[in-house]
Amino acid sequence: MEEVKRASRVDTSRDVEFMSEALAEAHKAMLEGEVPVGAVVVDPQGKIVGRGHNRVISDKDPSAHAEILALRDAARTTENYRLEDCSLYVTLEPCPMCSGAIIGARLSRLVYGAKDDKAGAVDSVVKLFKIDRLNHHTRVTGGVLQDQSLQLLRDFFARLRQIRGRKSE
Repeated sequence: MEEVKRASRVDTSRDVEFMSEALAEAHKAMLEGEVPVGAVVVDPQGKIVGRGHNRVISDKDPSAHAEILALRDAARTTENYRLEDCSLYVTLEPCPMCSGAIIGARLSRLVYGAKDDKAGAVDSVVKLFKIDRLNHHTRVTGGVLQDQSLQLLRDFFARLRQIRGRKSE
């Protein structure tokens, strides 16, 4: 008798809700003059246990990406560095550093908004989550509230170009 592998059931019913929370974090980053990326970590009961938005400039810390800060917050909240049954929602496809942290935290799921064609390590530049030899595998869903995530980034960079253009006059 052939063994049938059953696909695990993933609750996607609240993806828009949680990505909206990540977008709220991204707005905070933009108001602080940071690249508008936001993230939230959600536990298996659907409670947000970690929040973060980019703070690289304000913290003078190259690792202060939204995902890293949300993971740190979740680890403090849960009092555990392993977030095995948690999901991370982030407005932009994670970079290699953040992807490594997601895998290291043993997150069960990653949900992101917009692709990052320059530094994405999920589906764009590097496909880190598709490496079979890794000891942990995180399920990935991309494109949730993609248009809103992209628009926030476009608006931020357009305004930045406008400001820089004024300074060069």
